[in-house]
Amino acid sequence: MSSATIDTDTCAACGKGGVSLKSCGACKLVKYCSRECQANHRKLHKKECKKRAADIYDEVLFNDPPLDECPICFLILPRADQRTTASCCGKTICNGCVYAMRMSEGKDICAFCRTPPARSDEEEIKRTKNLMDKGNAEAYFLLAGYYATGSRGLPQNHQKANELCLKAGKLGSASAYYNLGNSYNVGVGLEVDKKKAKHYFELAAINGYVHGRHNVGAFEGLAGNHQRAIKHYIIASKAGHENSLDMVKLGFMDGLITKDEYATTLRAYQRIQDEMKSDERDRAACLKENGLGFCF
Repeated sequence: MSSATIDTDTCAACGKGGVSLKSCGACKLVKYCSRECQANHRKLHKKECKKRAADIYDEVLFNDPPLDECPICFLILPRADQRTTASCCGKTICNGCVYAMRMSEGKDICAFCRTPPARSDEEEIKRTKNLMDKGNAEAYFLLAGYYATGSRGLPQNHQKANELCLKAGKLGSASAYYNLGNSYNVGVGLEVDKKKAKHYFELAAINGYVHGRHNVGAFEGLAGNHQRAIKHYIIASKAGHENSLDMVKLGFMDGLITKDEYATTLRAYQRIQDEMKSDERDRAACLKENGLGFCF
C-alpha cells in the first residue's frame, strides 16, 4: 500500500493509533510509533520518500529569497567587494555609506556605530572574537578571511579558514557557504569534491548569495540539466547578476526560454541594478578603482 493512502494519525507500519507518533524526517508524509516500525517500513516507503524529499528541497532551493539591505541607507547591498563588515558592531555596510561618513564628518569611524577603527591587528582580532562569542556569523567569516590570506598577524591556514566558514554558514552567512563551495571546487585546504562544492553553492543560493546560485546553474548545465540551470540563472539575473543574465540570453537564443520570459528577466535585472545605485556608492567605487583622488 502506498504511504499516501495511510491515515496520518496512525503508524504507517503497524497501523497503531492513539499513541505518540513521529513524522518521517525526510518527507513528512507518514508517521511512525517507533524506530523499529520506521525501519520495517523503509523498503515500501523509500522510493516515495526520496521523491518527496527532493521536491521539498527544490521548493526551498528555487525560492527567491529577499536580498540583504545596507542597515544605513536601506538600499540592497552591492556585490562583496563593494561592502564592508565592521568588526566593532558586526554590521555589513555598503561602501557608499562608509564614503558618506568620511566625507560628511571627515572621520574614519564606523558608519553604523561610530566606533573608531582598531588601532592594531591584535585589537581587530579581539573585536572579531568578541563578536564570535555573541554568535555573529559574519565575524566567523571575517576571521576565516584573515586565516585564508594570512593577514592581521595570523598565519595562513586554509584548513582553519574552511572550518570557520562552515561555522559561519551554519549561523547564517551565505558568503561563507559560497567560499566553502569554492574550496571544495578547486581544492583549497580540502580534497576536490565537486558534489560537496555544488552542495555548498546550493546552501549559499538558498541563503540569498547570487554568485552561489550562478555556480549551481553552471553545475546543472554541465550535467545536462538545462532547464534547472536556466531556472537558477533567471533567479540570479533578477537579483542583479550580470553573468547569469548572459546565460539567460544564451538560453533564449537556444530556445530554452520564451521571449516573454527573457524580457521579464531583463526588466527585473535592470530594476534591481537601479535600486542598488547611489551617488555615494558610485564615488566610493571610483575611489577604490583609482586608488587616489576624488570622483565627481
